[in-house]
Amino acid sequence: MSVRPAWKVREHGGATSWFHVGLAFPDGARVDAVAVVTARCVSIEDIKAQPALSLADLTVLADWIEEPLFEACGVVAEGSYDGFADEPAGPAGGRRARPPWPRGIEGCRLAAQKYRAAQEEGADPVLAVMCATGHSRRRSLGLIAQARDAGFLAPRRARR
Repeated sequence: MSVRPAWKVREHGGATSWFHVGLAFPDGARVDAVAVVTARCVSIEDIKAQPALSLADLTVLADWIEEPLFEACGVVAEGSYDGFADEPAGPAGGRRARPPWPRGIEGCRLAAQKYRAAQEEGADPVLAVMCATGHSRRRSLGLIAQARDAGFLAPRRARR
């Protein structure tokens, strides 16, 4: 496995770092990814895999790259995101970075809270929901839309 820094952006007193991550497997399979590391979470931005990853493999990709990313950032992970502020620790002995996101109306309410908090801080609200839930951008946007439909967020402004 290789982890190489790609670039870093400093803003609002914090920093966001991008890393190129490469995994090579004994059977010839290869995964190349771009991961984003902020003070609050680690997210996958882009993935190229040969052969294509199954859904099961995609769900464990974070487990495969978590420890090397933390080492590249100089953070001691011990199986969770304990090194990052504002993130709850994973279960003892487990590899899950954050507790499961609640479904239904409770999940919508929490997503709306994260969205509004990020707006107030001047941060990207969609990225905040992505980091909180561990979901992709598309799935996070769907959750935000559900929160709007449930009345937890104001309706989107019409484009002109």
